[in-house]
Amino acid sequence: QVQLVESGGGLVQAGGSLRLSCAAPGSIFDTNVMGWFRQAPGRQRELVASITTGGITNYADSVKGRFTISRDNAKNTVSLQMNTLKPEDTAVYYCRAWKFPSYYWGQGTQVTVSS
Repeated sequence: QVQLVESGGGLVQAGGSLRLSCAAPGSIFDTNVMGWFRQAPGRQRELVASITTGGITNYADSVKGRFTISRDNAKNTVSLQMNTLKPEDTAVYYCRAWKFPSYYWGQGTQVTVSS
């Protein structure tokens, strides 16, 4: 079973920063799109940001200019730098790796932004 291991969630005040990281097996990291999704209570899971094996990034409109996704090919990790956090960013954040038709999820990490 493929394991994506996330780290870096926590509690932060509005305006603060957090950095999430996700480690994946090399065989998955080297061939899959990597991304971060989030799910707030009562809401659907939504894409936050993604990055292809070639480094092409995509962001949700709500996080553009505040969040940055990056890949570290030497460490098989994908990171999400989150700046200027807002209370509406509060959610469980999930790492995902996908290459049609397969996909893999991490266990999720809680991010809470207090006002």
